Amino acid sequence: MPNINLKIAVASYGHTAALKDGSVRIEGVAPDFVEVAPIVAAYRRMVRDLAFDVCEMAPTTYLIARARGAPFIGLPIFLMRRFHHSGFVVRPDAGIREPRELEGKHVGVRAYSVTTGVWTRGIFVNEYGLDSGKVTWVVDDEEHVTSLKLPPNVIHAPRGRSLAGMMASGELQAGFTGNAGIGRAGPPVAGWEQSGPSDAASYPELIPDAAKAEAAWFARTGIYPIHGMVVVKTEVLARHPRIARSLFNAFLEAKNVYLRRLIGGEADAPDDRRYRALSAVVGDPLPYGLAANRASIEALATYALQQGLLAGPMSMNEMLVDPQTQ
Repeated sequence: MPNINLKIAVASYGHTAALKDGSVRIEGVAPDFVEVAPIVAAYRRMVRDLAFDVCEMAPTTYLIARARGAPFIGLPIFLMRRFHHSGFVVRPDAGIREPRELEGKHVGVRAYSVTTGVWTRGIFVNEYGLDSGKVTWVVDDEEHVTSLKLPPNVIHAPRGRSLAGMMASGELQAGFTGNAGIGRAGPPVAGWEQSGPSDAASYPELIPDAAKAEAAWFARTGIYPIHGMVVVKTEVLARHPRIARSLFNAFLEAKNVYLRRLIGGEADAPDDRRYRALSAVVGDPLPYGLAANRASIEALATYALQQGLLAGPMSMNEMLVDPQTQ
């Protein structure tokens, strides 16, 4: 049987390098890897235009699109991981000492459905007692899924204003750091990370000793927040059902190549050092598969439902294909 051609858009990570350079093959597939930078732009192209056969996508964007009948489905391959007690800062003069004191305040986030925002809001609501509906969430980008109706307490920043500028002026009292908030400006374009100068580092984190809080939360809940999942067009799987297992096996093999380099100390970029540190808390810093990620998948779906991003609960079978049973 000839290999099938698949257009694939995933970012270049240490754990995808062996896949993208061809040293790890995808059985039955002739891959056409398309480079999209920043990778968040690929999420938007996939959810709006079905631009790829296989694509990395933010998990919350995926859940919203899937619930609306999008013709692609996720595999339990999660290409980015991080905890979310950190990455949220406050103005020192805002009098915010705990998440519940965000009520009545204006908080900056790139888009309401950005996965980082969903994770952090979920933690603040379920662990710290925040009423998210009493916060005014200020956004400065579009939602990837354009049909998404936002809650009434979500407003758009004035035209021409950035979240970073509004934080500096005091119009925002708190915000997310990095690409989820005050670390950039505008929609995802080339050079996006540098497009919005920010002094985020000058603001204090809301959760003190976040790493300790994250480790304790993981030990208690088993939740290790997921990002950057892999989705596949359903028509591809309908015609070639074994492709799900082929993709999973190849991504897993490429990850294992990376982990050997990570453990051996050969990989030492900032992300490598971050994953090496995370491994002391979670074990495998990039777990793939349904069993290893069930708690995290269910938590994100619950948070999305609580925050008005889903109309109702979704079953695991609706959310994901388990390639290990294909």
